[in-house]
Amino acid sequence: MALLVHLKTVSELRGRGDRIAKVTFRGQSFYSRVLENCEDVADFDETFRWPVASNIDRTEMLEIQIFNYSKVFSNKLIGTFRMVLQKVVEENHVEVTETLIDDNNAIIKTRLCVEVRYQATDGKVGSWDDGDFLGDESLQEEEKDSQETDGLLPGSRPSSRPPGEKSFRRAGRSVFSAMKLGKNRPHKEDPQRQDEPAVLEMEDLDHLAIRLGDGLDPDSVSLASVTALTTNVSNKRSKPDIKMEPSAGRPMDYQVSITVIEARQLVGLNMDPVVCVEVGDDKKYTSMKESTNCPYYNEYFVFDFHVSPDIMFDKIIKISVIHSKNLLRSGTLVGSFKMDVGTVYAQPEHQFYHKWAILSDPDDISAGLKGYVKCDVAVVGKGDNIKTPHKANETEEDDIEGNLLLPEGVPAERQWARFYVKIYRAEGLPRMNTSLMANVKKAFIGENKDLVDPYVQVFFAGQKGKTSVQKSSYEPLWNEQVIFTDLFPPLCKRMKVQIRDSDKVNDVAIGTHFIDLRKISNDGDRGFLPTLGPAWVNMYGSTRNYTLLDEHQDLNEGLGEGVSFRARLMLALAVEILDTSNPELTSSTEVQVEQATPVSESCTGKMEEFFLFGAFLEASMIDRKNGDKPVTFEVTIGNYGNEVDGLSRPQRPRPRKEPGDEEEVDLIQNSSDDEGDDGGDLASVSSTPPMRPQITDRNYFHLPYLERKPCIYIKSWWPDQRRRLYNANIMDHIADKLEEGLNDVQEMIKTEKSYPERRLRGVLEELSCGCHRFLSLADKDQGHSSCTRLDRERLKSCMRELESMGQQARSLRAQVKRHTVRDKLRLCQNFLQKLRFLADEPQHSIPDVFVWMMSSNKRVAYARVPSKDLLFSIVEEELGKDCAKVKTLFLKLPGKRGFGSAGWTVQAKLELYLWLGLSKQRKDFLCGLPCGFEEVKAAQGLGLHPFPPISLVYTKKQAFQLRAHMYQARSLFAADSSGLSDPFARVFFINQSQCTEVLNETLCPTWDQMLVFDNLELYGEAQELRDDPPIIVIEIYDQDSMGKADFMGRTFAKPLVKMADEAYCPPRFPPQLEYYQIYRGNATAGDLLAAFELLQIGPAGKADLPPINGPVDVDRGPIMPVPVGIRPVLSKYRVEVLFWGLRDLKRVNLAQVDRPRVDIECAGKGVQSSLIHNYKKNPNFNTLVKWFEVDLPENELLHPPLNIRVVDCRAFGRYTLVGSHAVSSLRRFIYRPRDGSAPSWNSTGEVVVSMEPEVPIKKLETMVKLDATSDAIIKVDVAEEEKKKKKKKKKGTAEEPEEEEPDESMLDWWSKYFASIDTMKEQLRQQEVSGIDVEDKEEMDSSEGLKGPMKGKEKARAAKEEKKKRTQGPGQGSEAPEKKKPKIDELKVYPKELESEFDNFEDWLHTFNLLRGKTGDDEDGSTEEERTVGRFKGSLCVYKVPLPEDVSREAGYDPTYGMFQGIPSNDPINVLVRIYVVRATDLHPADINGKADPYIAVRLGKTDIRDKENYISKQLNPVFGKSFDIEASFPMESMLTVAVYDWDLVGTDDLIGETKIDLENRFYSKHRATCGIAHTYSIHGYNIWRDPMKPSQILTRLCKEGKVDGPHFGPPGRVKVANHVFTGPSEIEDENGQRKPTDEHVALSALRHWEDIPRVGCRLVPEHVETRPLLNPDKPGIEQGRLELWVDMFPMDMPAPGTPLDISPRKPKKYELRVIVWNTDEVVLEDDDFFTGEKSSDIFVRGWLKGQQEDKQDTDVHYHSLTGEGNFNWRYLFPFDYLAAEEKIVISKKESMFSWDETEYKIPARLTLQIWDADHFSADDFLGAIELDLNRFPRGAKTAKQCTMEMATGEVDVPLVSIFKQKRVKGWWPLLARNENDEFELTGKVEAELHLLTAEEAEKNPVGLARNEPDPLEKPNRPDTAFVWFLNPLKSIKYLICTRYKWLIIKIVLALLGLLLLALFLYSLPGYMVKKLLGA
Repeated sequence: MALLVHLKTVSELRGRGDRIAKVTFRGQSFYSRVLENCEDVADFDETFRWPVASNIDRTEMLEIQIFNYSKVFSNKLIGTFRMVLQKVVEENHVEVTETLIDDNNAIIKTRLCVEVRYQATDGKVGSWDDGDFLGDESLQEEEKDSQETDGLLPGSRPSSRPPGEKSFRRAGRSVFSAMKLGKNRPHKEDPQRQDEPAVLEMEDLDHLAIRLGDGLDPDSVSLASVTALTTNVSNKRSKPDIKMEPSAGRPMDYQVSITVIEARQLVGLNMDPVVCVEVGDDKKYTSMKESTNCPYYNEYFVFDFHVSPDIMFDKIIKISVIHSKNLLRSGTLVGSFKMDVGTVYAQPEHQFYHKWAILSDPDDISAGLKGYVKCDVAVVGKGDNIKTPHKANETEEDDIEGNLLLPEGVPAERQWARFYVKIYRAEGLPRMNTSLMANVKKAFIGENKDLVDPYVQVFFAGQKGKTSVQKSSYEPLWNEQVIFTDLFPPLCKRMKVQIRDSDKVNDVAIGTHFIDLRKISNDGDRGFLPTLGPAWVNMYGSTRNYTLLDEHQDLNEGLGEGVSFRARLMLALAVEILDTSNPELTSSTEVQVEQATPVSESCTGKMEEFFLFGAFLEASMIDRKNGDKPVTFEVTIGNYGNEVDGLSRPQRPRPRKEPGDEEEVDLIQNSSDDEGDDGGDLASVSSTPPMRPQITDRNYFHLPYLERKPCIYIKSWWPDQRRRLYNANIMDHIADKLEEGLNDVQEMIKTEKSYPERRLRGVLEELSCGCHRFLSLADKDQGHSSCTRLDRERLKSCMRELESMGQQARSLRAQVKRHTVRDKLRLCQNFLQKLRFLADEPQHSIPDVFVWMMSSNKRVAYARVPSKDLLFSIVEEELGKDCAKVKTLFLKLPGKRGFGSAGWTVQAKLELYLWLGLSKQRKDFLCGLPCGFEEVKAAQGLGLHPFPPISLVYTKKQAFQLRAHMYQARSLFAADSSGLSDPFARVFFINQSQCTEVLNETLCPTWDQMLVFDNLELYGEAQELRDDPPIIVIEIYDQDSMGKADFMGRTFAKPLVKMADEAYCPPRFPPQLEYYQIYRGNATAGDLLAAFELLQIGPAGKADLPPINGPVDVDRGPIMPVPVGIRPVLSKYRVEVLFWGLRDLKRVNLAQVDRPRVDIECAGKGVQSSLIHNYKKNPNFNTLVKWFEVDLPENELLHPPLNIRVVDCRAFGRYTLVGSHAVSSLRRFIYRPRDGSAPSWNSTGEVVVSMEPEVPIKKLETMVKLDATSDAIIKVDVAEEEKKKKKKKKKGTAEEPEEEEPDESMLDWWSKYFASIDTMKEQLRQQEVSGIDVEDKEEMDSSEGLKGPMKGKEKARAAKEEKKKRTQGPGQGSEAPEKKKPKIDELKVYPKELESEFDNFEDWLHTFNLLRGKTGDDEDGSTEEERTVGRFKGSLCVYKVPLPEDVSREAGYDPTYGMFQGIPSNDPINVLVRIYVVRATDLHPADINGKADPYIAVRLGKTDIRDKENYISKQLNPVFGKSFDIEASFPMESMLTVAVYDWDLVGTDDLIGETKIDLENRFYSKHRATCGIAHTYSIHGYNIWRDPMKPSQILTRLCKEGKVDGPHFGPPGRVKVANHVFTGPSEIEDENGQRKPTDEHVALSALRHWEDIPRVGCRLVPEHVETRPLLNPDKPGIEQGRLELWVDMFPMDMPAPGTPLDISPRKPKKYELRVIVWNTDEVVLEDDDFFTGEKSSDIFVRGWLKGQQEDKQDTDVHYHSLTGEGNFNWRYLFPFDYLAAEEKIVISKKESMFSWDETEYKIPARLTLQIWDADHFSADDFLGAIELDLNRFPRGAKTAKQCTMEMATGEVDVPLVSIFKQKRVKGWWPLLARNENDEFELTGKVEAELHLLTAEEAEKNPVGLARNEPDPLEKPNRPDTAFVWFLNPLKSIKYLICTRYKWLIIKIVLALLGLLLLALFLYSLPGYMVKKLLGA
């Protein structure tokens, strides 16, 4: 389809000037060229073409603007011409001359002459009418590379559509009146539009000339696609869906692995934390760490599941920290973190690695953060492989905030929010109880009850809430809301809402709906919180008839595709972010349920009457099980139309007589009298009349509808929410177009058709047009009241997304070049996913339509059609994709019955026409049917036009003949136990079927057979049938001698139709063979190569048909082969086969294979290998090369597969098949002669590569001159720097302290290994930063350009550049200066297997797996590994017959070896195999305690070494560091198995995992994988040369084998190989430092650049460590850990290699840390004095290094400190074992008293100091602590004053020191604790001295613990208050009284004396008085 606008002239212009025209259609603008110096006429004469994706609407506009062009200023608008395309659409061609209007909408004189053509769609994209182009020389060809105008000019904005436009639909107006539409333009168009170019360069416009002429390039027209699937099926039919089986509900294996590394900043004082990891319902706990807020665990947990993905991804992972849990009490929760498994699975690599989870307390949401847990979380499904980042020493300081355990785009600060799920009401519920009791009740008391007691349950984030139960109600009303409190955004994707039926025994689900939170919210900056409704959601599940045990109950739980409507529920969802500071807030997160305010009836939309019409045009392929009873089809929408078990009718539409009756208001206004009971028929006819099937063939039946097609129609009432569906449809249309285009492009790339980039540009063009169209359409009616907030917000965000997508597509289009097609294709795939995601509407409206096949009133099979696909709209883009089209439906079995093989057989194939729309739009509901029918109405509806027909009778029918050309199939499914099949194909068309012949024992049958179907009667117009023929179904079966044939796969095709009046000639005929993908369930199961043509039989009968002429094989009998024009053109090829040997053959029928032979067959020809006489003794063939000649198609894509079969020759001439292998594509074995265009290195030029391998670390000045003749020199000047450095050293000036050269004796193999790992990580990091894509690299390599030499050079240079970057130290990446690397020779650490790096070492010897047995389906899980019965080693070479001369002319050509020159002999050879196993990581736990006790077992041939005694206790990351030597003889023993077993005290040891290595391929590979080439050559020390052959010997041998001239060792330090010269050092130091001359360095330099050598060069395997995944046969496809190892092999006939390298694990070094605690200061005072209330503290300091239990040490107590000062002079001694490389302390201890042996732990070296307040009777109080990481801790302050809290929190930059470097440190450090508000506060300062000694030093210089001998510390000088008062009470009284209260006491004593005197005086006064009185 295209719109062509030919702009001829513009006349009556004013003045002179440069003119330019701009033509706009659908928002896409083209500019004309600039006409310079025009006077009054501008003669443009240009044609513009728009390829249009969808039919042009009559109301669309074309706009032409004429400008005065200015180079400097913006163009000035002269006038505009606008035209509505109504006339164009009707007549397809219009010529117009008309005046323009200016920007004030006034008419001006200037006139414009233009011609417009429209090519409407006619079936195929791009079949043009030739006449359109003949006179049009200037047609612009859209597609030339990058010179498109729109590539040069930014497109303009889509013009908004004028409102007046709709009124011009009436056809009567003239074209011109319609054209002046511009006058109604409401807005003035701003003449200075921002996005038009001010300057148009002339050169750009000249490019256009290049694009003219030569008609249309055939490639720019869309391909006739390679499969029927992507072919655009035209307007009357919609595409069939080829994948049959539902994949969703099927259980799979999943493994969730979680490593809890450590926790930090836990809130609480002195806690004993345990981490609990919970996945779903499984819980596991870490061990308990005592008395710490930052525990280190490093524990690994694995959870295995076998469930369906839906259940799996909704499981919640919960990580919680519990404080002081033990056997008796459950502990208190500190905080927890939860996310669902789906979130993890959606991450790149399905994992979070080393991320910090934020803990929060669910019971106290105002509390804030409770700490962090660092963990790795990974979820692996079967077949996923996870790239684990390399587990090396983790030394990076942790940036917690930057590495939070949150998906991309989730903010770090998540807030608490409430999720309100409002449940209003439900309707249409099914019956859920037996009616027995109800009938009894009805009989007794006459009450009639609804048989269901519903309630709603909502699950979210691991919590669930439920509403009340509404007793006995089919239409319950709840008006309740369930409230969840969780962090926002939640890390749980889905909320599950379930209606359940309450029952006394057990509640069952009625229906389930999932709310995907991503679809109802948008996290962008203009996004919105989750919101939904109030809206209805439809629930689907099992069929509605009630049975006690429903076999499809799972469907009601939301697993699998629902097969019937269950109910609909009105709900709403809102989210409110909480302000946690608000005191009224309830702070718990318990689920609450409360009443919700009811909403009005109409809030979900106005109830409208919808009308659904369907016509059954064909029902065939009915499974024979249903063939004996009459069959009827029923169509339902919701409960409407469901007569069998609909039961509760929806009671929405109010006009009703009473609930049981049908509607009053009917389609017929003048209803007749008899419309009482049977009036129901008029409202809906939902099922076809029963009919008995007739037999088609052995398997299938069909219904003989012939010309009478039954119809159904249903009236139903739903809220009118069509806008939602319309928007979804527009997006679906865009997405379908895009998907189809992308499939085309992929197919083009795959089949190497030319110009895929043009097709991709066209696809992007369509995409951006579609996006603009969406913007104009979706904006229309938003105003209606029932729009929910979600509708408005979604519309906004969809519009934003599509607008940006349109722009991106447009800018991408300009960037599509040939070499970027693949990348851009990936980006487009993202667009596609985005569109599909946006199109999925979360708020339902009309339920889906179900079509059921009923046999004797039982439901047998169904199909489900989404209602949006059927919805009618007058706007074409909004129309559902199946509305008013004939859809091919395949009915399938419901629920679990449809899993597996049952789901693959078709139950029935329907050709069904469907239309759904408002009743009032009903007038054209028949418009899409094939024409030529008469309507038959029901008796009551006769004569009434609006009444729908109950059947259609076709009066027109056409006769056809179908020819199916079945050529061949490949890669079919193995259906027999032999691993082969006996395939035949069955072709179905309408109600006929035919079979090809059966070909025995092959997976790649070449049938070469034409099937002719005669007497086909098709109903409808001839022309329509030409565009829309019915589809052909092809099924492939395996013929079995007994029983029925097994189904092997199915595919569809559309025939090419020839009408009687067309000629049978090119371009359409004869048809081309095409590949059709065969599907079996959801899996692909091969390809079919075939062609189909449907020929109309004209009035003259069959005589007119093209004759069937083909080579008729006499011996094939009546079988007609594919005719000549269609079968491929063949030419003669020779296939050479290299037979090497057979390996690992398993037994056949319990007998061992003894005398095998290999048969090779291709296209009917073949060759047999020689017989292996004794497989056990020597499994290699003695004749290596054989060949055969065969006719193969010229087109490589059509090459048949090549079959390899192995047979065992038994006695008496019997053969048994052992196994077979089909090479499906020969392309990789086709010999392509080298093209001479590559720059050949002629012998005059020399390439000099100079190296100084002694120092791999240096700065480089690289200079490269390259051209074919000149020398290419890479100079590396290092020697000078080197000398300077040596001088410096001698002088002893240590100018560069960091650059200390490591002491040779200190270094060992592990130093090299760890240095290499750092390098690898650095490289990976740089790759991520620079975003190097692997594919880009490959493309660069394979791109044309300089071949060979340059490539290797570049690589070498890149490698050096890498080195340079790595070693520039401080200057680069602003890394700390201490990072400067010591100079250590490195090896290469591969994070994967070596094979994947050197493509399986199949450089000349290929391995073909021999298969036997049936291909398993996912369920049985018989994977390829289980079917493998052995391996054939060999190779193939295919070439056109005259042998290319360049091969036979080569020196030393041996004709017996053909193309396989220079291969080694395959006689048995003895080899010493040396396996080094470094370590394992992430092993799968094998014991109950979540650990394993691993050891290594090595198996090769008969040798089986089990290193059982050296098992490593309770370790999942064991370091083995072992080497094993095994003598083996190839080829008998070539498969090495390295396994890791778990040691068990009792019982057998369990296999954890194993890895298999094919040593033979490595041994014989040209990459020389026998012993890795080291980086540098040295003869002593840790980097000693391992290979018995020296580099020079290796080089000599390689040159001899490759027939290369050399090596010529020139003057010292130079070697010449071919035309490359390598230079390097010429001396070597031995152990004693003596220098000797040597050639080895330069030889090594040549080996390391061997890939640069022309013709024979290839990369040699470097010295390396490879990382291999461990697999366990019981858990196929899921990695059980990884093993790092390497293998060396030494032939026994060579000199023996030296002793194996010592890689035993480093022993930890023994150290002693001496800590002297001198003083404390400013300690907080805790106690109140008993007498005086004064604050004081009884201070002591506690310290430990390894862990609370083992070695905590306390000082004595400084009693009664009143100022917070304490004096101690106390020494702690901490002996410990330390691994410097890993910076970990190693502890060995028994885990518990029951443990058998000690377990080794590695913990970080952290010293903890705490201050405590001692209490005598209660527990001591914790005051504060600091933790010092001994490798990097802040330097202590000089004085207590300078010591601040910031030193510890890291808020100020304090210099960090390492005790291992400084050895002795003294200073003040702050001690911190958290206060109530969870913030740190300073609680004291401690002055300490740290002194580190090695164990030897400590022995020589012993000191005493505390203040003891030797070297005692003096006693602290404490003030006398610090005494123990109960030991010396007098002294304490003296102190108490004398010092402080002296005067007070004196005063008190005086006062007491005074009182005493007074009392005595008063006491004695009376006596004295009496005495005085009496005796005075």
